[in-house]
Amino acid sequence: MIPRTLHRPWRHGPLQRRTDVAQSWLALVSGLLIAVAAPVAGVVAGSSVDTAVREQRAGWHSATAVVTKAPPTAINIGSGSGAVAPVHAVVRWTAPDGTVRTGEATVPPTTQAGDRTTVWLDRHGAVIRDPGTPGDTLVEGVAIGTVAASGTGLAVFGAYKAGVGLLNRRRYAQWEREWAELDAPSRRDHP
Repeated sequence: MIPRTLHRPWRHGPLQRRTDVAQSWLALVSGLLIAVAAPVAGVVAGSSVDTAVREQRAGWHSATAVVTKAPPTAINIGSGSGAVAPVHAVVRWTAPDGTVRTGEATVPPTTQAGDRTTVWLDRHGAVIRDPGTPGDTLVEGVAIGTVAASGTGLAVFGAYKAGVGLLNRRRYAQWEREWAELDAPSRRDHP
């Protein structure tokens, strides 16, 4: 936490109060929790996202569909990169139960009406509009893991600051009592 306030809590000095020892232990434990619990929370959250997406994708299967309506003109993503944004078009496919269905799916930007394309279907035979790539899943897992790790670290740090605030209130109250004892009228008359 703050190096100048972190003292070895197991070493006692003549001027060290119980609140000082408690604050040192609080800083030590909070630092360890931030160093260990925050990364663990990030890894667990990222792995959970990856596992959930893998389970979801396990029920997907590909099917061949026919583009029934030409997609809109593709738009370049970056200047000079040549990358083209994915487009969506209305497609028609046959579901596993034999029914013919239509829906909107992501298709290559050069697709025209009447072209065949591959679409991804869920367990019920409905088209998955934006199936994403394994790279998208990785980015999502890393982002959620980073947010979880940061949130855990901030929560621990907030608890540390709240604990220090409570210890300071107790410390200030103790100082007030001691000053009141020193300033008592019976003590003023006697040296």
